[in-house]
Amino acid sequence: MLAVNADDWGRSRAETDAALQCHEKKRITSVSAMVFMEDSERAAALAREGKIDVGLHLNFSEPFSGNPDAATLVNSHRKIYSFLTRNKYAQLLYNPLLREAFVFSCRAQIEEFARLYDKLPSRVDGHHHLHLCANVVLGDVIPPGMKVRRHFSFWPKEKSLLNRGYRSSVNWWLARKYRLADYFFDLTQCIEEKKFNRVKALARTNDVELMTHPIIQSEIEHLMGDNFLALLEDLEVTSSPPDALRLGTSLYDRVENF
Repeated sequence: MLAVNADDWGRSRAETDAALQCHEKKRITSVSAMVFMEDSERAAALAREGKIDVGLHLNFSEPFSGNPDAATLVNSHRKIYSFLTRNKYAQLLYNPLLREAFVFSCRAQIEEFARLYDKLPSRVDGHHHLHLCANVVLGDVIPPGMKVRRHFSFWPKEKSLLNRGYRSSVNWWLARKYRLADYFFDLTQCIEEKKFNRVKALARTNDVELMTHPIIQSEIEHLMGDNFLALLEDLEVTSSPPDALRLGTSLYDRVENF
């Protein structure tokens, strides 16, 4: 099965509208929404109206542009993105001084998603993939049982042995508590490296996620093209899982007690 997901839903009006265009033409199956951003409210209304499958796109890497009211959240969030954007290796380091800030920010974003969409997210991933940083992976920040995006999938020789080993170890750790797709790919990389035949073959017998950013011109042109439509028509496509959990479920209780 193939899930085609558009990231950054609600980050800006332009990004929401680009993803909406693709969804209306049945070129994507789901979106990942950012909360506390400038277009979050409108994006949520559009998703509810269009019955779009929506996951949570956790934001740990840039300021909230929607100006949340809670000063405590803003301060916690500022500490997190200041640390993670300090250098490209910061995400590999566990910072015990930020444990509570990460938990608080994640819980606030899940609760805001629940307010906007009247349900819990069907899955969780991260802006700039920072849901895979050490503080999130090792700090039990995301409530257990959710579907979480894994690291990118690569074939041997595409990345170094050390790189692939690190990604595999993180995926193994995530799989202990969360549900993962079997494979995860990026649309731009698939276009540039001509990976679609391999992705198509994997999707016939595996759960495969393809990440897209329709705001990127080359991506939306590919998504709206006849070749991509033919790919979708030849595969079983799905939005993962079929229904997000409603408020009041045991998962929401776990979020409340986190």
